[in-house]
Amino acid sequence: MRILPAAQREAMFEIYSFCRAVDDIADDPGPRPARREQLAQWRADIDALYRCAAPPQLAGLASAVRTFDLQREDFLAVIDGMEMDVVADIRAPDWPTLDLYCDRVACAVGRLSVRVFGMEAESGRALAHHLGRALQLTNILRDLDEDAAVGRLYLPREVLHAHGIVATDPGEVLAQRAIGEACADIVELANKHFGEADAIMARCPRRVVRAPRIMGQAYQVILESLVARGFAAPRPAIRLPRVKLLGIVLRNLF
Repeated sequence: MRILPAAQREAMFEIYSFCRAVDDIADDPGPRPARREQLAQWRADIDALYRCAAPPQLAGLASAVRTFDLQREDFLAVIDGMEMDVVADIRAPDWPTLDLYCDRVACAVGRLSVRVFGMEAESGRALAHHLGRALQLTNILRDLDEDAAVGRLYLPREVLHAHGIVATDPGEVLAQRAIGEACADIVELANKHFGEADAIMARCPRRVVRAPRIMGQAYQVILESLVARGFAAPRPAIRLPRVKLLGIVLRNLF
C-alpha cells in the first residue's frame, strides 16, 4: 500500500484498520454473545457513518467513503463474514457456504479496494471476485494448522469426501493420508482464480492495478511454496521472504 498516492494510501489504511478490528473480534477467544454484540455495534457505526453521523473514531474512514464512493453493503458483508466465525467454528463447510465466506471476508474487501485504486466498475468487481477468492483459498491452505488449533477447518466437505475423508474434526482431518490430495484440489482452484485475475489486470491500465498485481504475485509465491513443501504433517510455516517481496514490488514499480 505504501506505493500508492497519499489519498489512496490513507484510504486503504482506513479500510485495513476496519478489517483488522472486526477480524480481531472474530478471532477473540472470548464469549460468543459478547463478540456478536461487538459486531452489531460495528454495523450500527457503519450505518451511522452513511447517515453522515460517523462516530469520532471513524472520521478517517468516513473521509475515505466520501472520496472514493465506498459502498455500505461491502463493509456490512465483511462484518457478516466475521460473524460466520463467531456464531460457530466453521468445520468442513459445503461449497456454497465456503464460497459465501470467501466473498464476504475477502472479495468484499476487494470491492472496496478496487474503488480506491480507480478501476472501472465492471473490471473492478470481476477482479475482486477472482483475486479475493484466490487469496482466501491460499490463506486457508497456509493456515491449516493455525485454524485447527482453534477448532476451525475451512476445507470443503465435498473435496474431503471425494478423497475418502469423512471426519470433520480438524486434527483428525489433517492427520489423514489423503489430505495432500484434497489440498491439491484447492490449489488447482486457487490457481484458476489467479489466472482469471491476471487476465483482468492485463487488460487494465498498469497504474491502477499495480497494488493488486503485487499482492497477487506475492500470494502466488506463497501458494507455490506450499505446494513445494507439501501438506502432509509436519507442515512448517510458510512465510514470504522480504527479498522476494521487494523483488516483486520493484518489478511492478519499474
